[in-house]
Amino acid sequence: MIEIIISIAAILLLAVLIVKKYNTAIALLLCGIILLAAAVILGHPVLNSETTTGFIVLDIFKNIETAFLSQLGNIGLTLMTLMGYSTYMTYIGANDKTVEIMLKPLGKIKSKYVLVPIIFLLGNLLSLVVPSASSLGVLLMATLFPILTRVGMSALTAAGIIATTATIMPTPLGADNVIAAETFGMTILEYVGKHAMISIPSLILMAAAHYFWQKRCDKKDEAKGATLETQAKGLREDLPPGIYGLLPVLPLILVVIINLGFPALNVGLVTITFISLIVAIICETIRKKNVAAVSQDVQEFFKGMGTGFASVVSIMAAATVFVNGLKALGIIDMLMDSTQGLEGAGIIMMLAFSGITLIIGIISGNGLAVFYATVGIIPGVAAAAGVSPAMIALPMQMIANLVRSLSPVAAVIVIVASSTGAKPTQLVKRTAIPAVVGVISCLVLAFVLL
Repeated sequence: MIEIIISIAAILLLAVLIVKKYNTAIALLLCGIILLAAAVILGHPVLNSETTTGFIVLDIFKNIETAFLSQLGNIGLTLMTLMGYSTYMTYIGANDKTVEIMLKPLGKIKSKYVLVPIIFLLGNLLSLVVPSASSLGVLLMATLFPILTRVGMSALTAAGIIATTATIMPTPLGADNVIAAETFGMTILEYVGKHAMISIPSLILMAAAHYFWQKRCDKKDEAKGATLETQAKGLREDLPPGIYGLLPVLPLILVVIINLGFPALNVGLVTITFISLIVAIICETIRKKNVAAVSQDVQEFFKGMGTGFASVVSIMAAATVFVNGLKALGIIDMLMDSTQGLEGAGIIMMLAFSGITLIIGIISGNGLAVFYATVGIIPGVAAAAGVSPAMIALPMQMIANLVRSLSPVAAVIVIVASSTGAKPTQLVKRTAIPAVVGVISCLVLAFVLL
């Protein structure tokens, strides 16, 4: 059918644009408009009778409007608020303080290879505070890298661990988790609970893989006489008091306390984040004793919200337009019909979605773009296949995060490699085996447990 050919062409175009580093939101929006226009030309309605403008060409743009409005509701505001809070925490130095506190005990551990799995797991814990892989990479290269090399760890081993820290930690504050939970009609803790069933065992296996792989690689490099010099900088000097170390994780603490201790309360992430923001503002007012200056600093929170819209919410809205285009052409219905009654449809769909994410992620360095583009169609596909949406989404989502460690063009790989004077391909050699172990573990556990 012509609809299938057009859809495949649009999907291939989207993959090419992502690989070529075009803006993800613009790429999704462009391909979505192409699909909607094709639907109009072929005589398919792109809006229902209740929302149509009365002129089918204008319905294409009305579709874009409704997509953006749908994402600017609860889920969009949640993501923007969390991004704003994280930005404010970075600005006032609270994120750095948390990192300093968590890294202090490391200097007492003298065995460099015992440190390998410990640092990997600790770094993943720190990703709760600094969710951006590249930002966490910069921070840990400045703070953790000198400590590790001081105890005798090789530069590439330390860099390999740091480049794999922001991976698959189960957190109710993660943008991808928030989006998935909302899409699948789950509470955030319910979805994160399923996430933890897969991610925690996978992280432990990855930590063990790091231990043996880094040890093996070091022996090979020592035999060759290979050494690297680092250009990492030290800690910032204007760190706030120790109590600030709790502020970045305060929303996480409140989420757990309210949901587990007071389940009758109807309190969402936006409310919890604003409570945390007020606590942070009070701390800043006491520390600086200058209300006017503190009020100016809070502007960073709103700037962060804007960044959240540009980096995540816009992608989600554009992805909705893309999915709407596929729906208008009838592709989603065809996909669901094809999975009904098919033996092993769930595992086939899981491997298909995960495989596409892995391939595009390795080439482009950005697997989450694929996840955001397809998460909206997973509930229907999962229902047709007779499996939980989490079985398809969770491995895909985790691979989207893990694939950064396999791609020499991923931002975190480029940043960490440049700080050590290594080539990105050298660093990927150190991260590849632990990341592959993580990918396989996620797929197997999702199939067995979900």
